[in-house]
Amino acid sequence: MRVGVLTGGGDCPGLNAVIRAVVRKGVKVHGFDFVGYREGWKGPLEGLTMELGIEQCRGILPRGGTILGSSRTNPFKLDNGVERIKDNLAKDGVDALVAIGGEDTLGVATRLADLGVNVVGVPKTIDNDLSGTDFTFGFDTAVNIATEAIDRLHTTAESHHRVLVVEVMGRHAGWIALHSGIAGGASMVLIPEQPFDIEDVCTKVKDRFRSKYAPIVVVSEGAVPMEGGEMTLVSGEKDAFGHVRLGGIGDRIAAEIEQRTGAEARAVVLGHIQRGGTPTAFDRWLATRFGLQAIDAVAEGDYGKMMALRGTRIDRVPLIEGTGELKLVSDEEYAEAQVFFG
Repeated sequence: MRVGVLTGGGDCPGLNAVIRAVVRKGVKVHGFDFVGYREGWKGPLEGLTMELGIEQCRGILPRGGTILGSSRTNPFKLDNGVERIKDNLAKDGVDALVAIGGEDTLGVATRLADLGVNVVGVPKTIDNDLSGTDFTFGFDTAVNIATEAIDRLHTTAESHHRVLVVEVMGRHAGWIALHSGIAGGASMVLIPEQPFDIEDVCTKVKDRFRSKYAPIVVVSEGAVPMEGGEMTLVSGEKDAFGHVRLGGIGDRIAAEIEQRTGAEARAVVLGHIQRGGTPTAFDRWLATRFGLQAIDAVAEGDYGKMMALRGTRIDRVPLIEGTGELKLVSDEEYAEAQVFFG
């Protein structure tokens, strides 16, 4: 059996660990051959392949990024996209495909599965916003990076009696902000699920200063104010999946705080540093287990499924369970963090 492997969407710590697990078990246990598709869905769309075997997977476990490369290509937005993918899979002798990605990549996989392509999905996103699984790999690494940054910023904030607004990733879901904000002892956490009142933010900033400590506000890139509640955009351009490029909410909040309170405020945007570099031990463990179970699903012909962490088990769920709706921070989970605001 010949199996194709691709990684799509934004890069993420742990992708290489999945590839390694899929190939190692696929070759040693099931006797499969592999072909690596480069640059996400662009690979099978344009026939961009690379050799993929045990030799190519040596030493990649601790490496961030993906040896296969990635892109945000959407074959359903291109003329004859689906037919071109099917033709290239047949030409390459590929019997099944393992697609590793987030909402968009697995959304394409879901539609292709409905059209008869033998595909198995592995969930990936630092945002942790895929439903159907308790956690996605990459999230733990992103939270650890953000928490370390917040820890370091506390000393600068205290030294200069300055408000620091830390902008982290999170388009529609505030999981990174919530977890890193709690772990880093932030004065306030602002997330997309809970529109914020800038007056309330400024009140808590003043309260924090009265306690002789400098405030640190952690904000998701997709957070919106109650009044004029629109996301802050870098530009209005959209990618192949219809996503606009977010950015600037940190600067916007810092400017408002400075104007309304008179306190000096600065924004720190962590950006892509959150999803680069070495994955944590947890993300390597989770990504490896996802890969091992994914290739077993291929061996059993259990297509149209996504691997999901449920407690400590790896279960297989229909792809639509992972992509049908986003997993968002609940009111109850946000309320736990509010105890520490101010």
